[in-house]
Amino acid sequence: MKGRFSLVVLFCCLSLLAGPLLAEGVAWEDLSPKEQRLLKAVEPNWDALPEEKQNLLRKGANRWHKMTPEQKAKARKNLARWKLLSEGEKQQLTNKYELFRKLSPEQKNKLRKRREWFKNLPQEKKRKLRQRWQKLKHDPQAEQKIKRWLDRQP
Repeated sequence: MKGRFSLVVLFCCLSLLAGPLLAEGVAWEDLSPKEQRLLKAVEPNWDALPEEKQNLLRKGANRWHKMTPEQKAKARKNLARWKLLSEGEKQQLTNKYELFRKLSPEQKNKLRKRREWFKNLPQEKKRKLRQRWQKLKHDPQAEQKIKRWLDRQP
């Protein structure tokens, strides 16, 4: 009986000691002062955030500190535009972003070049291409046509 009681006490002590060691995430106090200033809005909930979310926030904070003033201004503008979108529009953009992330570096590069090419077109040409694109959305052979279009040189 005494042996079992000792085991239970030992188990409880080990559990108490192991708690902090097994805790996930980063303590607020372990963040740099720069990170704390930037992430101040989430401080009350920091400990409740999953480790993955904490790491994403820290990564974003560190990226922010490395940005030029122009890049920060552009990021603020994009965030303001994002906040104005409906939930459906946000979901649609998120889905498109996920598709883009899955592309190979070569495919991403082609798409970026095409985007630059499109941005430099006259307004009338852009309008006509947008009309064609709307029709293409409902075309069963759209995927093949888009691939052929991307493979052409701008």
